[in-house]
Amino acid sequence: MQNMLYSQFLDAKQTGSKKFAVLIDPDKVRLGKISNVLESAMDAGVDYFFIGGSLVVNDMLDYVLESMKKSCDIPMILFPGNSFQLSYKADGILFLSLISGRNPDLLIGHHVISAPFLKVSPLEIMSTGYMLIDGGVLTSVQYMSNTSPIPATKDDIALCTAMAGEMLGLKQIFMDAGSGAKNPVSSSMIEAVSAGINIPLIVGGGIATPEQAAQSAAAGADIIVVGNAIEKDPQLIKALSVAVHEQSMDKSPSLL
Repeated sequence: MQNMLYSQFLDAKQTGSKKFAVLIDPDKVRLGKISNVLESAMDAGVDYFFIGGSLVVNDMLDYVLESMKKSCDIPMILFPGNSFQLSYKADGILFLSLISGRNPDLLIGHHVISAPFLKVSPLEIMSTGYMLIDGGVLTSVQYMSNTSPIPATKDDIALCTAMAGEMLGLKQIFMDAGSGAKNPVSSSMIEAVSAGINIPLIVGGGIATPEQAAQSAAAGADIIVVGNAIEKDPQLIKALSVAVHEQSMDKSPSLL
């Protein structure tokens, strides 16, 4: 699947075709069944699975990926919280550089450690400028990364950070309010960043309703990511998927 995933991301940016990704935290599905989520995702036309979390252990990661691959053909993209969350069993990886913070380990340090593994892996590697946005509550990613998020009202800081990421050669920007955020990234911040860059924009964190997903997509996010709300209620997947895809300029048909 080399370059296929990123080509899809670019196409979404260029054509206004909105994509929907379900975030799966392997640690949180360890004791439960993931079959319902997979079945709902396939029925709802989910575009991608993002796989990752703050404390994922590698054996659990491989197990979840294997189980998912046996049940569905939706692309699985690693969304790693650290350099140990790597597996050949996924289709691609968001090679994250935390450009909103000033922690050198998350800007380049962990990347040096994981580079030899990724160099020989079959994974499609997508360099991603990761921007943590204040979601109104201390989140796991904020605590684990030891960085301060960009204030929710500082659209100009978010825009300049994203532009710098693009100028550094990063292939896409991911604005994240973090798992369990009280508030999603604001529409005004999404609009500002989307208008200021020419690379795909991924947005997640704090999106709990189809209305919020639709607002984020309409504001300019190319890929919407939802995890926490789906963990609580997998039945939301179809409504969220429809809400995102209906914001596409080509107006994909409703699944309802």
